[in-house]
Amino acid sequence: MLIGELSWRTGVNSHQLRYYEAQGLLVPDRADNGYREYGEDAVLTVTQIRKLLDAGLSTQEIGYLQPCVTGAAPDLKPCPETLDLLRARITGLDEQIDTLVQSRQTLREYLAITERRMAS
Repeated sequence: MLIGELSWRTGVNSHQLRYYEAQGLLVPDRADNGYREYGEDAVLTVTQIRKLLDAGLSTQEIGYLQPCVTGAAPDLKPCPETLDLLRARITGLDEQIDTLVQSRQTLREYLAITERRMAS
């Protein structure tokens, strides 16, 4: 199938599909005329990429995990590298959440102080 059909079948625009290709996540064949040609497996690959992106993984992390990905869910094979990457990603998210919680608390304190000063 051509890129337009893959875009239609997956709901992912052609620009994003070309980006996935540039990142090495999606590998089309090339027709004699230079057009990208995708096999049926590309629909599953794009579905996996989208779901892993939705989980907060980067395209670099997805590329690293891709050999261990199966099914549309997607399912990840339980290899040590996969577990290490997922644990590290969760740790990073926890750190970001902690920073955001602290920022929110500090802003609330500034707001409360400022509101009290206005009321005086």
